[in-house]
Amino acid sequence: MTSARSDPESVSALFGECGALLEGHFLLSSGLHSNRYLQCALVLQYPAKAERLGLSLAALVRGANNSVVVGPALGGIVIAHEVARALGVRAIFTERANGAMTLRRGFRVERGERALVCEDVVTTGGSTKEVMEVVLAAGGVVTSVASIVDRSGGAGRAAFAPVPFRALFEVEAPAYEPPDCPLCRSGTAGPAVKPGSRA
Repeated sequence: MTSARSDPESVSALFGECGALLEGHFLLSSGLHSNRYLQCALVLQYPAKAERLGLSLAALVRGANNSVVVGPALGGIVIAHEVARALGVRAIFTERANGAMTLRRGFRVERGERALVCEDVVTTGGSTKEVMEVVLAAGGVVTSVASIVDRSGGAGRAAFAPVPFRALFEVEAPAYEPPDCPLCRSGTAGPAVKPGSRA
């Protein structure tokens, strides 16, 4: 199995190699605007790199005795699968139906089952909280939350508490409500574009 380095510098370098740290005027899936966007899909398209990130994240949460890893569609599917593979457990994903996060396709979380919720990027933590609520509603136990990137500026840890949150690296990237966005006010950045996975 491929070895993995989990230090922030090596993970950041991996994003740089893949051209996955974008600069511009972006509309995030949270509805916020930012001048930086991390397109994890550009890294995860390479199976060896996805495996490396999965091994690194698994190393952060090993010992929690999880039997399932749950990620949100679409962004969390690949990394949740890689983390589950590294841990030797099941991988499932939630998706939106009529605007609400839910389990479909016959996926189940059993009552009392210990689950890791896994994301690619955490900004506000909103989608991740929805996944946690799906697990809890099924009677599962969320032991921890993990993501490749934490760009929440501490909001993620607060949003998920008391469940621990771990990420491979943190990115300082300001995010603004649309009325407060300096890029919009400047009029020189063009309209915010949405490069993420949520339509």
